[in-house]
Amino acid sequence: MVATALFAALPASAASYEHVLLISVDGLHQADLARFIDSNRHSTLAGLAKTGKIYDNAETTKPSDSFPGMLALVTGGTPAATGIYYDASWDRALSPPGSDCSKLGAAAEFDEAIDINADAVDGGGGIDENKLPRDPKNGCKPVWPHAYLRTNTVFDLVTAAGKTAAWLDKHPAYDLLRGRQGTGLTDFYGPEIAAGGQDHDVRKTEVNDDLRVTALINEINGHDHTGARKMAVPAVFGMNFQAVSVGQKYAGYTDAAFTPSADLAEGLAHTDRSLGQILAALKASGLYDKTLLILASKHGNSPVDGKLTRKIDGKSLTKAIDDAAKGALAHATLDDVGLIWLNDQATAPAIAAALEQRKDELGIAHVYQGEELKRLWGADPATDGRVPDLFIGVQPGVIYTKPTNAKLAEHGGFTADDTHVALLVAGKDIKAGTVADKVETRQVAPTILKALRMDPNALEAVRAEHTASLPGLPFDRR
Repeated sequence: MVATALFAALPASAASYEHVLLISVDGLHQADLARFIDSNRHSTLAGLAKTGKIYDNAETTKPSDSFPGMLALVTGGTPAATGIYYDASWDRALSPPGSDCSKLGAAAEFDEAIDINADAVDGGGGIDENKLPRDPKNGCKPVWPHAYLRTNTVFDLVTAAGKTAAWLDKHPAYDLLRGRQGTGLTDFYGPEIAAGGQDHDVRKTEVNDDLRVTALINEINGHDHTGARKMAVPAVFGMNFQAVSVGQKYAGYTDAAFTPSADLAEGLAHTDRSLGQILAALKASGLYDKTLLILASKHGNSPVDGKLTRKIDGKSLTKAIDDAAKGALAHATLDDVGLIWLNDQATAPAIAAALEQRKDELGIAHVYQGEELKRLWGADPATDGRVPDLFIGVQPGVIYTKPTNAKLAEHGGFTADDTHVALLVAGKDIKAGTVADKVETRQVAPTILKALRMDPNALEAVRAEHTASLPGLPFDRR
């Protein structure tokens, strides 16, 4: 429990709200937002832009994966603080699922892989604890996603203050957001996006998004996500949209200027219509003027220019690692990025050098290791069992996947297409305009607390990493 002293209120003169609604449109680049508004002057997003603050130069986390991207928004921290570098990673201190914990080192895969049944929208009933890594320091018990998080969240703080918090996302694994004690969310709903191949088809994804929109409107109307149980309207709540991200991955753009393909355009339009339904529900319930809306994105997708897409089988990279140091590879997480954990950390320099020598063949832009890697993240693999030993930045357009895979883009990497995301803040006291300052999505978390007249320094990651709130808002006191 956080000490009461950490809930110091802002001065009464500061603008405040009773609710903060956080929306992540996964994949949405700032350029997508600007182009859509310019082409759709009567859209919901265009209306929000006329009454809100747009941050033109916002960056998400590195890696630009969904888990660290989401956690940035609600903890104020980077992976160095939260301890989570990817939704599928490796931990040297844990043991494999179903084991007796006699062996150390295990995959920490917190995606559809841990569902009871990943082909069911409800995950087959949720998470299968038999698929979770185990903690030898805690009686060899399964490690649930929420227990893996090292820092508190805005959800933890509002529930500790006696308020309600809720979140809706794409996997049951977003149990992550319940917080370390599992009590951070009053209401949670995570319909499985992988069920029935929904995450490969824009229109199927829209159906999955619609489930969360309906659930969110139920919460706006004073019920839980099912609509069956009465519940106070959350002080902090929200959801993610997936249709744009899926459209980028499997339909793409027609050029390098962010002109969307027909399917991607449909995903953007459907998301905009859904936002209109949400705002209409806020107005109908009398909550519109009491709610601060923050629209952001966990990540972008790369490349935008489909001509750059180059698919390289991940087995080529892992074989190159094995060629450099036989048996050294413990785990590799590969998208348009490579996170590499080694069995023998002493082999890292030699493996990095060997990979650099084959960089064109393997699509590598740069391999980070040693002091350079520590500077990159502010964390050291020698002292933190979750930190990768090597981080592989790829050449523009490279995706580590089978050449037969239909995807055109991915996320996780460092490029602008991965990290330059949309960020818009709208509310009754917000003066419309554009902020050109460089900001990071982790600044959203302290901004949420300031809007609720709560102390941002109650967030552990904010204190550790000195995260500022977003500039240019009426409750900003920089």
